[in-house]
Amino acid sequence: MSNISQENKLIKLIKENRFPSLNFDKTLLEKSLKVANLIVDDVIEFIKKRSTVSIERATLRIMGLNGANKEGVPYVNVLVDKLKELNLIEYGASYFYAYLYSKYNSNGSEESNLDKIKEFLDDIYFNEKKIISESELKDFFNNLERYKEIAYKIALNGIKVIEDQRRRREELIEKYGYPKLPWIYVIVATGNIFEDAIQAISAVKQGADCIAVIRSSAQSLIDYVPEGYTTEGYGGTFATQANFRLMRETLDKNMSDRYLMLVNYSSGLCMPEIAAIAAIERLDMLLNDSMYGILFRDINPIRTFIDQYFSRLIINLSDIIINTGEDNYLTTADAFEKGYTVITSHFINYAFAKKCYMPDYLIGLGHAYEIRPDITNSFLFEFSQALLIRHLFPNSPLKYMPPTRWVTGNIFHTHVIDNMFNLVSVSTGQHIHLVGILTEAIHTPLLQDRYLSIKSTKYVFNAAKDLGFEFIIKNNGIIEKRADYLLKKSYELLEYVYNKGLFEAIEEGVFADTKRPKDKGKGLEGVFIKNFKYYNPVEEIVISKVKDKVNY
Repeated sequence: MSNISQENKLIKLIKENRFPSLNFDKTLLEKSLKVANLIVDDVIEFIKKRSTVSIERATLRIMGLNGANKEGVPYVNVLVDKLKELNLIEYGASYFYAYLYSKYNSNGSEESNLDKIKEFLDDIYFNEKKIISESELKDFFNNLERYKEIAYKIALNGIKVIEDQRRRREELIEKYGYPKLPWIYVIVATGNIFEDAIQAISAVKQGADCIAVIRSSAQSLIDYVPEGYTTEGYGGTFATQANFRLMRETLDKNMSDRYLMLVNYSSGLCMPEIAAIAAIERLDMLLNDSMYGILFRDINPIRTFIDQYFSRLIINLSDIIINTGEDNYLTTADAFEKGYTVITSHFINYAFAKKCYMPDYLIGLGHAYEIRPDITNSFLFEFSQALLIRHLFPNSPLKYMPPTRWVTGNIFHTHVIDNMFNLVSVSTGQHIHLVGILTEAIHTPLLQDRYLSIKSTKYVFNAAKDLGFEFIIKNNGIIEKRADYLLKKSYELLEYVYNKGLFEAIEEGVFADTKRPKDKGKGLEGVFIKNFKYYNPVEEIVISKVKDKVNY
């Protein structure tokens, strides 16, 4: 893939971001990367023999099947569920979509084809019509190569939509430019997408660069993507294609001096589908972690690893930055005692991303300022871990999360801790900075609370802009010793995971002190072994387009 403006601008921005030097064992870094690759190799070999219902639905969405029936059931679910019921899903949904596409190709109009396919799917759902008769099935299998060719052509049209959106982003970045680092990342989460749009405009005017629309609680456990605009949601707003489009249009209309980034979640049981609709609607960042759903949502490990592989291929093609979820580990495990598990997971997440040919500039590894504030020199320990991660992954846009576990109803104390976090962020060269808000432990933050937090963040970023580059880390001091300890413990855990196996290590609870068995958890029934004639044109096309990007 040729160099494009977004690649060049983002790589340049990351490389120009300055941070203090740190002495650490470079050999141990190389060994950690190698062991992580070995861990992931075993998993990749296992998952490539399998697919999931969510991957098949994502494939159909990219191939143009959208919308839902009058009961709100997405058409992609109707088709995939029927194929699963008939034990035909093992061949992949694309063959059957191509079959329907050719069957209803009366006048060559794609729109006409889609309308007739939806009418047929309504008959399947409401009238129990067969997707294909016994007599037609034999002829279908005799013509698989023909349907494979049709599927490939349809998929190419969908891929073009995604690539056109990527080029549109490049044009806007060329026009407005990226914001200065660190990028100020703000959450909106009202439950009503139209209110979210208003809140987003307010946040942008206050100084936000990245707008993250938090998903409604437990959407990650729903095995379908809701259709249309949503105005109700608990703890957030549902991720839908219509909601994505509205927020994208809102941010595009409010750009003036910088490109504004839209963020959502490609996780849970619909991880691949949300990646697909995010690519179609031009989101810029997606929270996409290889283990978050396993540890914190009890989603089956096999389902999660298969889904994250496909989702990251789509994300890569779209030049969307991922944010991983290691910061969540420190909400269940002690940040001081188990901080090294975050780094171990970084190596594994990074290796998984590389198997999807992702370049470093799209791998936004996540971590957090979560050491207990009563620990003496907690600031230095936080500084050490943040700086070490910056050095271990120098070409990745790291996402740094604010303290949430230890904040209380004392908003003044919370504001102080948040500013300590701000200081570490700017002085260690973090890229994506999620703003901590002083009322976070009390209620959903009000507009004025967010205003105060953004204002104080911008003050610290400006006042300490070059602080980290102005001093030398003391040899064998607190910062260096802590970094050495973290890297050594991280490598030891990597070796343990390699010897044990990743599935088995997760089952033991080595990450986030949470145990998840390989054969348990939500969504396992949606995993299937591929038939030797299985075909997915989207995966084939995307890999052919992104495989050279891994070298960046």
